Amino acid sequence: MPGELLRVDVGDLTFDVRVDGPEDGRPVLLLHGFPETSASWAAVTPLLTQAGLRTYAPDQLGYSPGARPGDVEAYAMQNLAQVTANLMTALEIPVADVVGHDWGANVAWTLAAWHPDRVRSLTAVSVPHPAAYTAAYRADPEQRERSSYIRLFWQEGKAEEVLLADDARRLRRMLAGGEQASGVSAEAIDEYVAVLSAPGALTAALNWYRAMSSDTRVDPVGVPTTYVWSDGDVAIGRTAAEACANHVTGDYRFVELAGVTHWIPEQAPEQLARAILDRIASS
Repeated sequence: MPGELLRVDVGDLTFDVRVDGPEDGRPVLLLHGFPETSASWAAVTPLLTQAGLRTYAPDQLGYSPGARPGDVEAYAMQNLAQVTANLMTALEIPVADVVGHDWGANVAWTLAAWHPDRVRSLTAVSVPHPAAYTAAYRADPEQRERSSYIRLFWQEGKAEEVLLADDARRLRRMLAGGEQASGVSAEAIDEYVAVLSAPGALTAALNWYRAMSSDTRVDPVGVPTTYVWSDGDVAIGRTAAEACANHVTGDYRFVELAGVTHWIPEQAPEQLARAILDRIASS
């Protein structure tokens, strides 16, 4: 049945997974970022299922109410990639075309680097290979400035208070894209705020940032890869985006979207779906 919501057990964790498309369709795993949920793929999914693909969009670790460990280390990149591989096993998809946006892109890059047998192709959206980001952060003052918001996110308690104050005004402003229209609807923003307002939910989502480590090494990716970046992204600058090519050894395509903000899946779903379908067709 299309549009089915599954609850999938992975050890003592239970993930909510939105599944759509024909049962015999080639599997595509869609990994969302912060501060969104699997609903961020709502405009992209129909364009993929119409092409005969079967989509699996989980609410990731910390976002699914049944998969919300309290230990910060549970959200380290190594564990996020392993949990994702385990979720694929539980879904009976040994290999998939993997698409990730924002933090979901980080997971997708790491999955492709450390579990290449599980990734038929990779489409990373907005966030480049972790090594490209790290190099840009260290060398490019502009990227350091773009990333300055992370320092707030590292402050346990304070970040939660700041983001949820005044009916989550700052969280809403982040999703609304400031002066630029982001494509994230008011209804979707309400849904994301409702999810992250549940007890412990925003802390779990911020733990992805708090578990960040400069010691985490992600090797170059050898699977066929497309990286989609938008020139209106406030978080990721051109230095990091263009350096991404240095960390892919397989077939690589760089797709730049003009006049689009960080929220590509919701602002430019048709362009993103085309990039995904082109990557899948050639992989």
